[in-house]
Amino acid sequence: MSKSPFRPLLVAALAISSTLALAGCQTATVGGAPVPVQAVGTPTSAPARGPFVAAANPLAVEAGMAVLRRGGSAVDAAVAVQAVLGLVEPQSSGLGGGAFILVYDADTQEVTTYDGRETAPADATPELFYENGRPLPFFDAVLSGRSTGAPGAVAALAMAQQTHGTLAWPSLFGDAERLARDGFTVSPRLAGFIAGAGQARTRWATEYFTKADGTRYVAGDTLRNPAYAGTVATIARDGVAALRTGPIAEAIVAAVRAEPRPGSLGAADLAAYRPIARDALCRPFRAYVVCVPPPPSSGVALLQLLAMAESPTAASVLAEGETSAEAWTMFAQLQRLMYADRDRYVADPAFVGVPVAGLLDDDYVASRAALAPGLTGAATAGTPPGGVFRAPDATREPVGTSHLVIVDAEGNAVSMTTTVESIFGSGRMAAGFFLNNQLTDFSLSPTTAEGAPIANAVAAGKRPRSSMSPVIILDHQGRLVGAMGSPGGSAILAYNAKGLIGTLIWGLPVQATFDLPNLVARGATFGADTSRFGPTLTEGLARNGITLQPNSSETSGLHGAIWRGDHWDGGADDRREGVARTE
Repeated sequence: MSKSPFRPLLVAALAISSTLALAGCQTATVGGAPVPVQAVGTPTSAPARGPFVAAANPLAVEAGMAVLRRGGSAVDAAVAVQAVLGLVEPQSSGLGGGAFILVYDADTQEVTTYDGRETAPADATPELFYENGRPLPFFDAVLSGRSTGAPGAVAALAMAQQTHGTLAWPSLFGDAERLARDGFTVSPRLAGFIAGAGQARTRWATEYFTKADGTRYVAGDTLRNPAYAGTVATIARDGVAALRTGPIAEAIVAAVRAEPRPGSLGAADLAAYRPIARDALCRPFRAYVVCVPPPPSSGVALLQLLAMAESPTAASVLAEGETSAEAWTMFAQLQRLMYADRDRYVADPAFVGVPVAGLLDDDYVASRAALAPGLTGAATAGTPPGGVFRAPDATREPVGTSHLVIVDAEGNAVSMTTTVESIFGSGRMAAGFFLNNQLTDFSLSPTTAEGAPIANAVAAGKRPRSSMSPVIILDHQGRLVGAMGSPGGSAILAYNAKGLIGTLIWGLPVQATFDLPNLVARGATFGADTSRFGPTLTEGLARNGITLQPNSSETSGLHGAIWRGDHWDGGADDRREGVARTE
């Protein structure tokens, strides 16, 4: 098995975490960034082992479990799960989308990121979404051919499977092909989007979702997709090359270049696309090491929030627990600070210098956390060490994402967030699957009204910034403790932070944590599951100046698990249709 370039950083993080777990609460330097580490007891347990699968649809979970039963690895199972999700949950992810994949190797204790984020075409300009000298209305941009980038989810899975797979690639698509050919039962959630989503009204989606009698598919109907069956059979035979050249690639280009507002993604862009194996970004948190993908993922922002949560300013308040209005208020204020920095500084590091070490610098984190108690209104971005001034942007990240977690019998794990960006992506289809609208994750304008440059502006070959931040959790000895993640657009960071705080600070079971109300504080407003907070918490938050509003972000879809010594404590967000299974 190849050696991950991340290994030196993980060893350093684990060594420091182990030392400080024995020495008490101290400050250490990991990867150039001082990090506070709080000592807690080290769990003593058998090594974490699967099988475990959590994903957003029971059919996809069963496909993953079937691979694990055959002796497949976690990555093998992830290929099968993604292939089925693209069929039965096409509103969220698919063959035409992108993903961030974290892989934990139990033998080496290495964590690797596979970046399958889409890329802009070679001739894209910062004014990609301009017409008549101004940006298009957002939904017009989504439905245009310009919104589609070169897809990367399958390519990233193929790269990961080449290193971490144990079964033959062609053997991983049987369930997806069978379900597409024979049909699957339309779920209530899919039926709701077929009936109500704007992208479900495109000519491509209308043809797919309309029955012979002229009515649309509803929950309980059997939906067949022979084109998808043919596509996954071709990918099984030819690998990722099937999406780079040949009939499937030609169908992608034709759909992108169709009216209205055709895009420029071409055969050369698809042929040139490559995923990237990146160093995972890991930092100690209490007795653990939390790993996320680096930019263009916003995982660094999640680590920054956790670091602020360990500051004296925040730690004692958060320790009051999930029933405390003060704890929820502190959580909201830390989010505001996190999002302000994320929105200004995070983008594709191949194009923009992202001050990762500066955002996690001990002194900088402490200075940001100190602002939380007195913060009123939206936070402003700080000036982290190494940060180059960029203007904040208001990039919109609508619904259309999924998360899965898998652990195999050897203890290898996958935490993967995957997306077509919006509901059914751009609404355009090729070869039986929907195409992403990922390029609307760029700022539609390259500058502010005052002319200041925006880090997340469009550029040729650039990957748009993403809130997707799958998580893997280790103990201080480098052993797998858990994994989790969520869809949710920009709210992903808030949802993942809730998952980590609920399990690792408040000590709640995983399902109880996922069932907690969501609170999203980006900018001046507070989006929330208002019905889940209850009158006591709602009144307490109001006294603290937090008026809850119905959450306008995509609902959470948290999936994950924590190893409890001899079993998996798993969970699947009840806001969606997923399940968590182990045998």
